Amino acid sequence: MGFPVQTVLVTGGKGMLARTLARVLARDCAVVPSDLPETDVTDAAAVEAAIAAAAPDAVVHCAAMTAVDRCETERDLAFRINRDGTANVARASARAGVRLLAISTDYVFDGDLDRPYRESDPATGGRTVYGQSKFAGEEAVRALCPDHAIVRISWLYGAGGPSFVHAMMALAGSGRRAAKVVDDQRGNPTSALAVSRALREILARPDLRGTIHATCEGEATWADFAREIFRLAGRDCAVEPCTTAEFPRPAPRPRNSRLEKARLREEGLPPMPDWRDALAEFMKDEFGPSDKDRT
Repeated sequence: MGFPVQTVLVTGGKGMLARTLARVLARDCAVVPSDLPETDVTDAAAVEAAIAAAAPDAVVHCAAMTAVDRCETERDLAFRINRDGTANVARASARAGVRLLAISTDYVFDGDLDRPYRESDPATGGRTVYGQSKFAGEEAVRALCPDHAIVRISWLYGAGGPSFVHAMMALAGSGRRAAKVVDDQRGNPTSALAVSRALREILARPDLRGTIHATCEGEATWADFAREIFRLAGRDCAVEPCTTAEFPRPAPRPRNSRLEKARLREEGLPPMPDWRDALAEFMKDEFGPSDKDRT
């Protein structure tokens, strides 16, 4: 039995996740990337036209304003893109009779739980404009497009960046012998490749709807994450743990970004990889052999 989707339109097509998803889906179906300047998701007519022209079987909505600190200072723009733009995509998808997979984030939670967040836990948008605008987008999808799946991800990195991994590699490459990294926030470092493979599995299940968490298994602090990056790269750069309070930012970061993958298990979908395995695969593909491998 072949792949049940022939054409997928991906909003935010120039972004890190969308680029990776296009590569993953290339053997299964046609992928139509949609992005600025041709398609502005805040322009309802442009979104309708893009979906009509592509005539997709499904839409994967990756377009978003994800610069969390900028969202704090440009609240209206964040809501225009993350809420209103998502509503435009959801409404147009429903009118065209196509399935919608909308990408969301751990920031819809406040980060105060002492366990990973489940799909069934109530979300409010948390304490940031980014989280609030993304949660408003989730609510628009639920209200406007019955045939949908909302896929939450976090701590994402991928080919070409930008990402925490690329920032750490640039720091190590500059000759720095130590990096001060936050050690009191916990999450699931997650590769765009792992998410894209999960999205492919979800697309292959046309009956699968609702909210799904798709982060890598296992957990780490940002300091743990940095140590593993340097270890895999063979870089002699020490990690100096610090607190969130030592790095004040306009947008408060969640203390707990961990997401439980209950829906994947319940639906019998392949489990997400351990974050260390996914990172090792990425580091080899993105940066080649480590310094230790070359010796």
